[in-house]
Amino acid sequence: MKKLVAILLAGTMAVSLAACAAAAPAPAEPAAAEETAEEAVEAAEETAEAAEITTVEPGVLTMATNAYFPPYEYYEGDAIVGIDAEIAAAVAEKLGLELKIEDMEFDSIITAVTAGKADMGLAGMTVTEERKQNVNFSDSYATGIQAVVVPEDSDIASVDDLEGKKIGVQLGTTGDIYCSDDYGEENVEKFNKGNDAIMALVTGKVDAVVIDNEPAKSYVAANEGLKILETEYAVEDYAACIAKENTALLDAINGALAELKADGTLEQIVGKYISAE
Repeated sequence: MKKLVAILLAGTMAVSLAACAAAAPAPAEPAAAEETAEEAVEAAEETAEAAEITTVEPGVLTMATNAYFPPYEYYEGDAIVGIDAEIAAAVAEKLGLELKIEDMEFDSIITAVTAGKADMGLAGMTVTEERKQNVNFSDSYATGIQAVVVPEDSDIASVDDLEGKKIGVQLGTTGDIYCSDDYGEENVEKFNKGNDAIMALVTGKVDAVVIDNEPAKSYVAANEGLKILETEYAVEDYAACIAKENTALLDAINGALAELKADGTLEQIVGKYISAE
């Protein structure tokens, strides 16, 4: 890449010298020529860097998600929208790629990434040591809270009261992992979608649901008779997962996230969906 930049600079300088020999330029023109040279160099560097990024489909950034996790990802008509969808679109734009979103069961996302069917997983996914054995994670772009949803007349007043209760979770999520470890697999009912777990709670098939706080708010607002406990189950960091061998893409995504954080885009996207309280 350095050799390419050197050639571009040499060519630009030759053109500038020839122009000077033909006529005396106005004072502003040398600066303009200098800016043009810098822009050409930057463009060459960006093109070379983009060429180093390997994606499943050339020119496309494929994102695997589970689109039943509002406000991070959910459907509006046929379109998948939300915090993760907008962040992914902004990252793709920074990398000069087109975004493509693939909806699948949450438990299949890491498999899709490791099998080369998706470039990254972005689905309100928590960074855990277990998951890090299979994939790399980007820098964190948001903080999540695992909350407990119960009926308004429930005798469950805190996390301490979950012992011996039937707990609903979304399969493969940290709520699933934590509750299975803390209360035993026999006390945990696993559902493919968070909404399915909430419906089980509404119909009395489970006593509580452990799920991210933001989707919990949406579900409680949509279903009368439910509430979120004041005590948090866990606080965690969300990040994108990328195949371990694709370090160039990991570096590029981290670079894009850093820029989006610095210019306020990340805060603006999150603020659009989650109001400060």
